[in-house]
Amino acid sequence: MNNLQICSNFWQITLKNNYKTGFFKVLYEQKGYSQEWIEKRLRGIAVRQELTNEWEQREVHNKDYGILTNEIAKATFGKTVEQYKKYKQIKKENLRDHMADLKLIFTMLGEKVTTEITKKENAKGFFQCKSASQRGGRIAGNARRETEKEIGSSVATSENFLAESESQKRLKLKKQ
Repeated sequence: MNNLQICSNFWQITLKNNYKTGFFKVLYEQKGYSQEWIEKRLRGIAVRQELTNEWEQREVHNKDYGILTNEIAKATFGKTVEQYKKYKQIKKENLRDHMADLKLIFTMLGEKVTTEITKKENAKGFFQCKSASQRGGRIAGNARRETEKEIGSSVATSENFLAESESQKRLKLKKQ
């Protein structure tokens, strides 16, 4: 690949990510999220994208991303993504859209630490990335438990971040 192709690819990815970020920012504003929450959520999207890019480069198949994500979630919060969605009574919506600030931060921490471990160890394939995911999640889980001890309350609750879910809002609009 020559320098022109590298620059072209870089700009295509940058423009695509800026479009995505702008789209989500407007979407979350319309849903009633605060600017502070939106900033954290957008940062979380970027951290997640960096992690999945690493997995892709390290011969992890797209279908395995969910398994690795569950390893991070289990180590961070003690539940898989599906278990946590059930706990919060979320059916189709994105779980992260229902997370309060600290839950977003610890999710982001688990994914960022996993990315750094993966890079540092030059992990290859599913099993090495799984090990990195478990350790990244464990570090975030330790930080979560320490935080909960200090603040005297749980970060992971069954309450959803916004009082009304998106489906409840749609039902209200239909009735009007």
